[in-house]
Amino acid sequence: MTPTAIRQAARSLASKTVLEQMDSFRTYAVMSDWENRWTTMDMAFEINQLRLFQRMVSRGLIYRKFKPVYWSPSSGTALAEAELEYNEAHISKSAYVRFPITKDSSSIPGLEGFTGNLYAVIWTTTPWTLPANKAVAVHDDLLYHVVRVGDDAYLVAEGGLERVAKVLLGEEETPEILATVSGSQLTQLQYFNPLQGNSAAPQPFIHGPFVTPDSGSGLVHCAPGHGFDDYLICKDLGIPVSAPVDNYGIFTEEAYPDDPSRLEGISVLEGGSAAVLELFKDNVLNVHKYKHKYPYDWRTKKPIIIRATAQWFADVDSIKELALKALEEVKFVPESGRSRLEAFVKGRSEWCISRQRAWGVPIPALYDANGDAVMTEETIEHIISVIQERGIDAWWSDDAHDPVWIPASLQDKGPFTRGRDTMDVWFDSGSSWTQTDRQADVYLEGSDQHRGWFQSSLLTRVAAMAVQSPSPDGTTNAVGLSPFKTLITHGFTLDKAGKKMSKSLGNIISADQVMDGSLLPPLKVKNKNRDPNAPPPKDALGPDALRLWVASSDYTSDIVLGEPVLKTIHQSLTKYRTMIKMLTGSMEQSARTSPLTALDHTALVQLKDTMAEVEKHYKNYEFNKAFSSLNRWIANDFSAFYLEALKDRLYCADGGGVLEPIFMGFLRMLAPITPVLVEEAWEHRPQWMKEDSSVVHPLHQLYNSPLIDSSRLSYDEAVLRKDIPVLMETHAAIKAASELARRAKVLGSSLACSVVINTPKDSKALSVLQKYKDELDAMFVVSSVDLGGVVEGEPAWKYVHDFEMGGQGCQVWVLPPKDHKCPRCWRFVAPAEDSLCVRCEDVVGESVQ
Repeated sequence: MTPTAIRQAARSLASKTVLEQMDSFRTYAVMSDWENRWTTMDMAFEINQLRLFQRMVSRGLIYRKFKPVYWSPSSGTALAEAELEYNEAHISKSAYVRFPITKDSSSIPGLEGFTGNLYAVIWTTTPWTLPANKAVAVHDDLLYHVVRVGDDAYLVAEGGLERVAKVLLGEEETPEILATVSGSQLTQLQYFNPLQGNSAAPQPFIHGPFVTPDSGSGLVHCAPGHGFDDYLICKDLGIPVSAPVDNYGIFTEEAYPDDPSRLEGISVLEGGSAAVLELFKDNVLNVHKYKHKYPYDWRTKKPIIIRATAQWFADVDSIKELALKALEEVKFVPESGRSRLEAFVKGRSEWCISRQRAWGVPIPALYDANGDAVMTEETIEHIISVIQERGIDAWWSDDAHDPVWIPASLQDKGPFTRGRDTMDVWFDSGSSWTQTDRQADVYLEGSDQHRGWFQSSLLTRVAAMAVQSPSPDGTTNAVGLSPFKTLITHGFTLDKAGKKMSKSLGNIISADQVMDGSLLPPLKVKNKNRDPNAPPPKDALGPDALRLWVASSDYTSDIVLGEPVLKTIHQSLTKYRTMIKMLTGSMEQSARTSPLTALDHTALVQLKDTMAEVEKHYKNYEFNKAFSSLNRWIANDFSAFYLEALKDRLYCADGGGVLEPIFMGFLRMLAPITPVLVEEAWEHRPQWMKEDSSVVHPLHQLYNSPLIDSSRLSYDEAVLRKDIPVLMETHAAIKAASELARRAKVLGSSLACSVVINTPKDSKALSVLQKYKDELDAMFVVSSVDLGGVVEGEPAWKYVHDFEMGGQGCQVWVLPPKDHKCPRCWRFVAPAEDSLCVRCEDVVGESVQ
């Protein structure tokens, strides 16, 4: 395919995928300004990106260099660290080989009279790199043994002797050590690489600070064209770089000068190591398979190589401190993300930004007849102007020598051609901050983006906007320099067995499967007339289930998705729906003017506190904690306390209470995580509420706007807050004593008992309970409450629960009721059997007769 055809196909795929993903987000009930979206392939974005690149060029942060980079033969391009995946089970053909030492070895103490051949033993997991070998590294401070093997001798580090002796001599034989020398003495020697050709010069031993005796022989084969450490150490010593491998990982004719046909055309990853070892012949000591972690191309899922090529780089070293300074003002969720991102920035000195692809934004470089690049602020400005006129695809589709791309200042300086390298995709996405004139509130992505988008966004912004040197007081303009105020990192989704989802395992679960109920058992159908051949209906949960699963999980680590988890989510959703059905069916307009009891005030305080707690968790992006707080309030405060106590008033009295404020507060808390349920609840609100235009949709309300008219509140909130713990502890004690009576099968409904509370005189507990004594029976859902602390007579049964309040011992007695059961309200407060209580008599009137 031509570059133009590739770009057309890529643009078509990207456009289609963007629309598909956008539609998916909508089905998840995600709100966004969809019509004003932008993509990295928009002309405006591309121009912004080129302007950003131009700024970095003007600051001297972009340069071209011939050096090793991660290279993907399967993609035919350089890759960044962020574009790699690591295969923990990669198998390499590893080998111990020997290099014959050519320089006189008699200078080594102990070998003055030795007449045999001396060899250096090296171990490599990439024998295909041996044609590019230019040196052997030893460590000056390590000790090396000279080991006799027959008439010859071998150099091996002291720490690696036991390991290498098994290769040289077998399992049983004990090595004979002729001499022991320091690594610094070995740097006087030279050796011969059989693959360099008969006319090649001897090669040196050099000091390598990275050399250890922990693996191999303690002597390291250095190929500066295929290793980062090798390149750095050889560069300082003026040792030339060689990488006789082409873009597709194939040996070139330079790999074996004496007979190019022996290696030329062979893939280094598929047969290259075997072909090289065959040429080494007798110098191969051992070949074995070695399982280890190895980098793979994230797109093709195939192994990569390290290969020296001419690439464009961004200088990270000179902006590193400014980038780290910028992170000081950033909030990290979780906080561990800070050290992770800082570590990646600290460990990076440069960024390979060029890619050998047709799709993307071009690196705006012009090349003269000698292949030397020209790229200045002026040339980039001219290229941007042509792109704005002709479109970015013209960079590839125009004639290679079209003069329109050449600025006037270069027109008379010989022919120039346009480069074909494109910018790293992380430079594309890392330029996204240019789309807004302020910091983003949040950047959200997976934990792999600390070395990807998070880092590229930070580095490009700092590179383009930072003051390059601190002011006299040692500060920079780093505050606000980061592209994000908050950085949120999430983990990945695991299947129900705890395994990471992957296509190869076939365990990927789509969001649609969560929403349509595919992952849950089908519903049981009771309709006898239903077609028996029709598939059973699914228990479709909708987008709220998907959202609630995410919200309920600690997304900062990997999270599990499967039937057991979704069943729990389904239960929570059912609980929410049940609560809403109860609220919509129980709210009365008259309750807006009914007097508020201590119970109502308590419920409002508990609601207020829960909403504040939930809001705090939302602000900290701790949705799972908000979910827990909400559920705890529903179970403990609303259902088990307020609603239980309110039922008598709802069904048998004035229908008052604070259900409407609770309904609104509940929907406000649910709004971010289950918006569809909130919409549905709003649609089913009572008719009188629909007719009240002053009532605003929950999704349009301010979270902290008042839920009730403050003029209706008759209790001092501060005082009530101090009293609530006493009321709740007493309530719990009564529940515990009642449970003892239920186990004894003498009590059913809690209304079928009376309660005696025994607290120390002059205690805080007693004063609080006396304050609310007229409401205690309704609050605790019993028929009567006495604070006298004395159980009179010998009741038919009694059960006691001892507890502490304020460090003082208290007791609660549960006893048979004093009066008869009212057939209307079921409280045991009627004067005679089958007669109404006084309250019900007043409500019903003589019509009951």
